[in-house]
Amino acid sequence: MISRVLGFIRDIVIARFFGASEATDAFFVAFKIPNFMRRLFAEGAFSQAFVPVLSEYKETKSTEALKELIGKTAGTLATTLFFITLLGVIGAPVLIYMFAPGFDSQGTRHDLAVEMLRLTFPYLFFISLTAMAGGVLNTFGKFAIPAITPVLLNLSFLAAIFWLSPLLERPVMALAWAVLLAGVAQLAFQFPYLKKLGLMPALSFDRHYEGVKKIMNLMLPALFGVSVTQINLLVDTLLASFLVAGSVSWLYFSDRLVEFPLGIFGIALATVILPNLSKSYSAGKMEDFSVSLDSGLRWVVLLGLPAAAGLFFLAQAMLTTLFQYDAFTVNDVENASLSLMAYSIGLPAFILVKVLVPAFTSRQDMRTPVKIGMIAVASNMVMSVVLVYFLQHAGLALATALAAFVNAGLLLRTLFKSKVFKPQKGWASFLVKVLLANIAVGLIYLNDYSLTQWTEWNIFDRVVHLMAEILAVFILYVVTIYLLGIRPRHLLFKG
Repeated sequence: MISRVLGFIRDIVIARFFGASEATDAFFVAFKIPNFMRRLFAEGAFSQAFVPVLSEYKETKSTEALKELIGKTAGTLATTLFFITLLGVIGAPVLIYMFAPGFDSQGTRHDLAVEMLRLTFPYLFFISLTAMAGGVLNTFGKFAIPAITPVLLNLSFLAAIFWLSPLLERPVMALAWAVLLAGVAQLAFQFPYLKKLGLMPALSFDRHYEGVKKIMNLMLPALFGVSVTQINLLVDTLLASFLVAGSVSWLYFSDRLVEFPLGIFGIALATVILPNLSKSYSAGKMEDFSVSLDSGLRWVVLLGLPAAAGLFFLAQAMLTTLFQYDAFTVNDVENASLSLMAYSIGLPAFILVKVLVPAFTSRQDMRTPVKIGMIAVASNMVMSVVLVYFLQHAGLALATALAAFVNAGLLLRTLFKSKVFKPQKGWASFLVKVLLANIAVGLIYLNDYSLTQWTEWNIFDRVVHLMAEILAVFILYVVTIYLLGIRPRHLLFKG
């Protein structure tokens, strides 16, 4: 929560200082490329492959074998990332042309994005090693340190904007420097806690080591499968680069609002559930495995549906309150709200995918999410090309949302068919109660103001009215689900 709130403050400051312009379009592309690869090499494919193997070593092998696995994995990962980073810095112009081909012929966006990418790409090296350290800490039940680490990225952005940007000839370059410095800080932050556990790795490159080979074999197919949402978002960026200036930024700011509940609920659930599922599977406790997954899915339904509805109906209010100051105009709010409403439709599916994929990777089954992911990406590309013609940037967001439902639906169906997941009793009544609660809250509290009214208020009035609306909806929802009979025992089970 702390990390996400600071992330909001960061985005508010970026919007206020730089708005939605060619310069911000260039930065968001330059940041999205290493960020996308981070989600492949870090909390995406690597973590999904590393944590199950690490859990297996922790449960079945000696402490020395565990330390050897961590050291050799860290050394192999660091060496691989070094060469990938070197290639990324040298090939920055090619990467920008690949990921944002529309920049090539539009003003200075291409050249500025290339310059920024050469600063942001090394972030991949540091943050991927940070994610590995976080995987170790999570496996040993130390969830707080990896969860709080992204705060350093947000603090780095704020420091760079306020203190570094006034010193630079092009102030927007401070954003790229912030990314690089944050990568170093986040990795260094993990060291004391690894030392405390006695698991500070002694780096050793050995890709033939049994544990490393197992991680690599699990990771390669998962590179695609567990990062489908990110690939879909990159497709959005690629197509948006051909649209009017500001389109990439509108998608970014709307995506950031969707990332707030996704980060708090989805990634938190996935982070906690993966070690639990891996431990249950390694110990042969398949009933515990199914029960943990069932609890995770119920939390998705209970929290994901109202969060999606809130983002949809309060899109303009949120964007105005958070971003509509100085360089960020009313026109930017109107356009960003369209993509936010489209993204919000897919929020339950985004969260669902985060919880369902660990049900495969914890069993070291990487192939199934890959196959399903390919179908989801293909459907997203087809829908993006069709919908962008009619809805411009909002069509790209809607295609991503619909593709997430394709992905989640196929994952869930596969778990049912394989009988790995056996739902606990009471699902039908639980779903009906949650749906009734959402409908009841929507009917009781439908009191949004016009965009004109929101823009006329000062920042204090905006914040007060927005917080009042969110608080009223939250209280109504909690009271309603309680009156309908939903209790903690309907969410938490024991095998």
